[in-house]
This record gives sequence, structure tokens and C-alpha cells, in this order.
Amino acid sequence: MRTVFKLSRLATTVSGINRLPGPTSHEPCLLSASTLPPPRRLVHDANGNGNRINGLNSNPVVLQMINYALSHARSQKSDESYSQGMLVLEQCLSTQPSDGQLAESWRGISLLAMSTLLYESGNYVEAIEKLQKVENFKNSILGVRVAAMEALAGLYLQLGQDDTSSVVADKCLQLCEKHKPENYKTYGAVNSRANAVKGLVELAHGNLESAESFFKGLQEEEGCTGSAALSYGEYLHATRNFLLAKKFYQKVIEVLAEQKDFSDMNTLGSCNMALEEVALAATFALGQLEAHMGNFGDAEEILTRTLTKTEELFGSHHPKVGVVLTCLALMFRNKAMQEHSSALLIQEGLYRRALEFLKAPPLESEGVETKVDRTDIVALARGGYAEALSVQQNRKDEGERMKRWAEAAWRNRRVSLAEALNFSEPSNKPLVIDARTSRTM
Repeated sequence: MRTVFKLSRLATTVSGINRLPGPTSHEPCLLSASTLPPPRRLVHDANGNGNRINGLNSNPVVLQMINYALSHARSQKSDESYSQGMLVLEQCLSTQPSDGQLAESWRGISLLAMSTLLYESGNYVEAIEKLQKVENFKNSILGVRVAAMEALAGLYLQLGQDDTSSVVADKCLQLCEKHKPENYKTYGAVNSRANAVKGLVELAHGNLESAESFFKGLQEEEGCTGSAALSYGEYLHATRNFLLAKKFYQKVIEVLAEQKDFSDMNTLGSCNMALEEVALAATFALGQLEAHMGNFGDAEEILTRTLTKTEELFGSHHPKVGVVLTCLALMFRNKAMQEHSSALLIQEGLYRRALEFLKAPPLESEGVETKVDRTDIVALARGGYAEALSVQQNRKDEGERMKRWAEAAWRNRRVSLAEALNFSEPSNKPLVIDARTSRTM
């Protein structure tokens, strides 16, 4: 009953808003921040480049509504809590004015939050529909539309719709070019994100040279933080510029750790590009990097921490947990090879759990046209598991079947499955798993 009452009070509060509070507004905020759960955030950083949400032309009631809806939905991770969160956001959206740049921007922010909840509850179709609405808001502040297009590209990558992700990334670049302002300082952060989205898409497609052209110059761009900095770090990682990649990963982690609430429309994020996902993905990438550098102690500590956080955010049986478990198993494999030891039991247990959480199809599907989510991650887990089984005489045949399945399913164009499994070889190309999209880079 308390939850229902609070939801009702929130709906009543926002329904009383007939205009967006401006800098001279004296409208009271009926929701005390102290009574709300810790805010779950849609922004990547606060860089002081303008378009600040909590300063000039802010709308504190809408912000608190969004924060409450996200926090409540995620607090229980149930169908009911997500439905209640969506109810708050729908009420929030329905009471927003429809005219003017700022009004349309706030409508866009509400839709970004709605798409995030839909994505988290597994409703990708409706999440994409909400993002497409924001993409088409012609009068919205540029950062809001770029956030929607970034999330669209990220979702299409996760769904394996590579051609569509490339089209969206191109449209994002065109949008930024069309609306390039005289004040470049304000524009720089948004433009960095647009270029990084296209770079990430090219990286996922295995086109390193093309990716380089979009990441070029981001190192000097002050506004390159959050998701853009993570994507650039993954490019550096894939091209063996380990030290600079580490700096960018650490930069993302440090900046996002300091981010406390909404503060800049140019740094909004949604779906798999939301702040929590970006921060988690940066930590995950750092753990992989330490493993690739041979620092297995640090890698184990960071990846174990990532596993715990992933379970907290998504639940203990979510496919993203399977992604982290796969990486942990690979780390133990390469650590054992370097130390001339054995970790077969640990590897086998991790691979088995990973495949369970990834919802891997049965081996009998070999040669059959079957749609597999997170295909390369499943292939990595099956390939590693096959190696662990192949040294056991009584399970060698099973291992061979797994190996054939994994090799047939492998899709990465830049790195072979064998290279991905044996990353401790200096001559091999490092494979980076992007936790946001569950794609191999």
C-alpha cells in the first residue's frame, strides 16, 4: 500500500505541472530527495559544457519522477515493479507540454527512461520504438537525440542487426554535422559521442582501419568521456595500445563514480548505453586488459568484482552474468598455461554455468539454422569448454562436438576462435568483449 500511495502521489505531483520551471520559477518541489531511493542515472558525465539539467531551465519534479521510476523498478526487478515504474514515466510524459525546444527535450528524456526500463525487462521492440520517437524530435536539444541514436545503435549491435546499426550511426553523424553550432565547446562532447558510436559499430564489424578514422582526435577532445571514452579505449585495446587503453578505462570509471545525478543533457544515456552499463563495461574491459597484459592477479580481482556487480544489477541468472563467467574462465585458462598448472575443474565449472546463463542451444543444433543470442560469447564458452573436455579421455568425443559447434558459430571477422581462446600468445590479436552489447571486438 505504501508503494501504491507513493506512486499515486508522484503521479498527482507531475500532473500539476503546466509549464517547465525556469530559472525564476518558485514552484515548490513536492518530493523530498531524502524520501526517494538513490537515483539511477541516465547521464554519463558532468563536464560543465552547457545544457545543464540541474541548473538553468531545470525541471526538478520530472527529474525526481524519472529517478524514482528507475529506482523503484530495479529495486525488486519484478514484472510488477517495472510496470509501476513505467506507469510513473507514462504519467510524467503525458503531462509535458508539446511545444518548444526545452519541452520537447524533457519529453525525450522521459522516453529515454521508458526505453531503458523496457530494455531491462526484455521488451526490445518497444524500447526501440521509444528511441525512434526521440530520434525524430526535430526541436529537441541535440544531446537528447544523439543519446537516443547511440542507444539504438547499441541495441541493434546487441541484436546482431549490423547493417541497421551502421545506418543509425551514419544518421547520428549527419545530425551532428547539420546542427554544428558556433559554440564548439558545448558541441564537442556530443560530436565525440556520435563519432565514437560509428567507431564502435566499425569495431564490432572488424573494420579497424575504418574505426580509426572515427576515433581519430578523440584523445585530445576534453568532452570524450563516458560511453565515447569506453569505445575509444576498446579500440586502443584491440590495437594493442594497452597503456593508453588502460588510461581511458580508468578515466571512465573515475568520472562515472563521481556522477551523482542528472546534470547535462549532452551526456544522457539509455538502454545498454545507460550510465550503469557503461561503468560496468569499463570495469569489465579493464579486467580483460589486465589479463591480456599477463597481470592475472589484478584481472581476477577486477573480473570477480565485475561479476558481483553484474549480478546486483541484472540478477544472478542473467545472460550478462554468463558473459563475465566466460571471460573469467578464459582468464583461468591462460593463467594456468602461463604458470604450467592446471585449472580444469575451475574452468569446466565456469563454462558450464556460463552456457546455462547464456541459454546456449543444444549441441544437436549443429548444422541447423538456429538464432543464437550473443553468438560469439556462446562460441567462446563452448570452444573453451571443448578444450577442457578434450584432455579427458572419457569426454574427448563430447569435446570434439563442442569444438565443431563453436567453430561453425564463430562470427568475428578480425580474430579467429583459436586466437581468442589463447590470448596469452604475444603474436595473437587481443579480443575485447564489449559488455554493453555482448559483442566481441
